[in-house]
Amino acid sequence: MARVFIGLMSGTSVDAVDAVALELPPAPTATTAARSGTAGITRAWCSLPIPARLRAELRALTRPGDDELERAARAARELTEIYASAVGEVLAQGPFAAPVAGIGAHGQTVRHRPEQGFTIQLINAALLAERCGLPVVTDFRSGDIAAGGQGAPLVPAFHRELFGKAGRHCAVLNLGGIGNLTFIRADGTLAAGFDTGPGNTLLDQWFQRHHGAPFDDGGRWGQSGAVLPALLQACLRDPYFARAAPKSTGTETFHGGWLEQRIAESASSGAAPVDVQATLLELTTTTIAAALAAHGGADEVLVCGGGVRNQALLERLREMCAPTPVLSTAQRGIDPQAVEAAAFAWLAARRIDARPVDLEGVTGAQGARVLGGLYLPTAV
Repeated sequence: MARVFIGLMSGTSVDAVDAVALELPPAPTATTAARSGTAGITRAWCSLPIPARLRAELRALTRPGDDELERAARAARELTEIYASAVGEVLAQGPFAAPVAGIGAHGQTVRHRPEQGFTIQLINAALLAERCGLPVVTDFRSGDIAAGGQGAPLVPAFHRELFGKAGRHCAVLNLGGIGNLTFIRADGTLAAGFDTGPGNTLLDQWFQRHHGAPFDDGGRWGQSGAVLPALLQACLRDPYFARAAPKSTGTETFHGGWLEQRIAESASSGAAPVDVQATLLELTTTTIAAALAAHGGADEVLVCGGGVRNQALLERLREMCAPTPVLSTAQRGIDPQAVEAAAFAWLAARRIDARPVDLEGVTGAQGARVLGGLYLPTAV
């Protein structure tokens, strides 16, 4: 029978917890083949803000600091309570026609070091299972890293299920704190998927530093500035951008200190803050457009993630990608802010059904693997 899974995501922008109720068809058995439409149907969605104090602490934990273990445990518990509230809000939008079978929760990444064989996402999965009375799947990245992969991005497998369309080469851009691209061939198979570099994270941090608000609404402030060529080139010299895929990154690499170093290198310390913001917008769009071109482009680019709200960024990206259309996933039937959370609902179903996820061509893992650790409610 069909089942509903709840997907939870708090991304590198650290601005909100997104929750999605995804109804999935029955899992295939030994005697039934997988059916088309296995990406499911979104039945409910909500987004809860992360308080400014917790946001600041989660960002601080991406860098070395004092008393990290205790601070991380406290932050994980506080974030998990928001996760539980988000699950409650989504369930309140029911009842659903199918039973709720479990939760997929990515957790908050504070360290991602695949080259050293580890990744850390903050979550108290046992507490989430206890609060919600449902099985919880988390720690999706570690299995991929153990198999020799990057552990990220994980969403391309879901992008293929959701947006793969016979006869069209499609690129899916997840524009969160970090940008990542999925390339889907015309036959519906995955060609590649990787992190492009900064999406919103540097834009948001610079704006918050100078305006005290979490993000530049619509990108209007950044759009009013002028690009600083020397600063842009200093940013683009980072080795990450020239590295071949598979590759992944995060805010532990692209953070405020990284930006300050580039400002110093380019002698841009006296530049107007608005011009730095304009340059960061250009950095995001330039690296995405370059990644698209390097992989042969696409018939269309579908954009999801919170960065869809940055109209200045999308306008500039459309200029760089023309004549290829750059569209919101809303034009393909799913809210752009719901896509990533829905992906973790889908991945949770794969784990509970013990079905592997093949990301070999994306992360570099040595074959398909069943991803995620399972936590069951303890009440009997």
